[in-house]
Parts: sequence; structure tokens; C-alpha cells
Amino acid sequence: MGEDDAMYTVLLPTYNERENLPIIVWLLVKYFTDAKVEFEIIVIDDGSPDGTLEAAEQLQRIYGEERIVLRPRAKKLGLGTAYIHGLKHARGQFIIIMDADLSHHPKFIPRMIALQQKDNLDIVTGTRYSGDGGVSGWDLRRKLISRGANYLTQVLLQPGASDVTGSFRLYRRDVLRRLVDSCVSKGYVFQMEMIVRATRLGYRIGEVPISFVDRVYGESKLGGSEIVNFTKGLLYLFATT
Repeated sequence: MGEDDAMYTVLLPTYNERENLPIIVWLLVKYFTDAKVEFEIIVIDDGSPDGTLEAAEQLQRIYGEERIVLRPRAKKLGLGTAYIHGLKHARGQFIIIMDADLSHHPKFIPRMIALQQKDNLDIVTGTRYSGDGGVSGWDLRRKLISRGANYLTQVLLQPGASDVTGSFRLYRRDVLRRLVDSCVSKGYVFQMEMIVRATRLGYRIGEVPISFVDRVYGESKLGGSEIVNFTKGLLYLFATT
């Protein structure tokens, strides 16, 4: 099978995303269908108490078991293990990771696919910090923290990508598996470690500017503890990579 007719698997970890899930799935189906791309969406729900899994089951009845694959877990076990769990069941040669909270718009996925095919890339990452990329819905404090974290990482680690903490990416399946297996970080630092290790391993990385929109429903995940953990993780990577 050539890359022009490849299959794409979206890994969608969820926790309390009942309101967002029907919208993000509808948008994914629309943009994949419009692009005439073969796809599946794997929903990895970590025991959400708000009925996210029940919403996913309804979506599966609407779109079919070939399109919507449910791989729930009993409790919150972290992003890295969610990707490992999803990869075990993925049929696609390429894996797309993104947030289920509508902060990442599926309209950018066809651009990621086109760039990957044009330049034969291993990873395409969405960036808020180059071209016409940007952020909506953040106050000045959030923007400063994110920009500062990104700048520190660029200086210390030279990661080969302009947006290291973003979580909207397309990977070759074997590349994602190798990176997930080699990463030790948790939380906010995890995405940064993935890109840093990818650069160290010599993978080809491209970028597509995206507009990031702060989550529509529910609570944002970036708090004081995440900032502390990010700093610790940055220093750890600086010392070990």
C-alpha cells in the first residue's frame, strides 16, 4: 500500500469530554471524508464519570464500528500509556494524536497529510508559533508561560520544532511506538520529550501552522503544578539527552 492510499488512525484519549466528543468526531469524519482519506478514530476513555463512554457508544452506532473504535480503560493512567494502549489496536500506517476538547481543529489534518506525503516526513507537528499559527482564548499569563516554556526549551534542547509542548501531531506508526517506548516524562512535559527524542534519533519533522483554541467545555489542565513539573522535566532532558 502506498502513502497516497494509506490509512490514518486518530488516537483520542478522553476524560470528561461528553459535550465535546460528538462535535470533534463529526468534524473528523467530515474532513477525512472530504479529503477522501481512509481513517478510524480510537476513543480511549479513562473511566470518565460524566458519561463520555456512553456518548462514544452512541457515536459508534451512528458511524459504525469500523470508523469509531472504543478502547476504554478503568481509570486515568496517563497520556503515554493511552497512546501505547491505542497503538495496540491501530490499523493505520499513520497515527494522529490530538486533544478531544476542540482546542485542535480537524481542518488542519489534510494539510498535515499533504506535507507528510510531499516531503516524506516521519512526523508532522502543528505549531502555534510560526507562520499564521496562534492561540485564542488564553489570558496574558497563559500566553507568557507557554511562550516562555517554549523559548527555554529552544535554548536548552534545540528540539528541531518551533512548538514543543503542542499535542496535535501526525506520526508514522513505528516512529510513534519507538518514541513512546523511550519516553519517561508525564503530563505537560511528555509532548516535549517526544519531539526532543525524535530530533536526537534523526527523524524528519515538518510543521503546519495551526490556530489553537482554548477548550470550549470543562477545565483547562495547565496549573501551577504543571509549570513546576515542566521545569523539572526540561532540566532532566537537558541533563540526559
